[in-house]
Amino acid sequence: MTHSYVIVETVALAQRRLGPEAAREFLQELAPVVTTVWVDEPTHQAGVAALLAALPTHVSFVDYISFEVMREQGISVVFGFDDDFVAAGFTTTK
Repeated sequence: MTHSYVIVETVALAQRRLGPEAAREFLQELAPVVTTVWVDEPTHQAGVAALLAALPTHVSFVDYISFEVMREQGISVVFGFDDDFVAAGFTTTK
């Protein structure tokens, strides 16, 4: 699963770094087969509050939203390479 802010971030990065075809393939081929949690206002505000409380920080806003979504969904393990998730109390599997 993922959330809507990750979709937005991925499309922006793919489009900028890999070109329009990569963005198109992601949106048409990969995104539809992944469960997407749509970030609502309370989750957004919780992420804003967490980021503001942590400033200055190198952790991205999207990561703070991810932490909120994962807690809401009861997810404790993330596939990733980012140690920020470990620092936030999650387990990573690479």
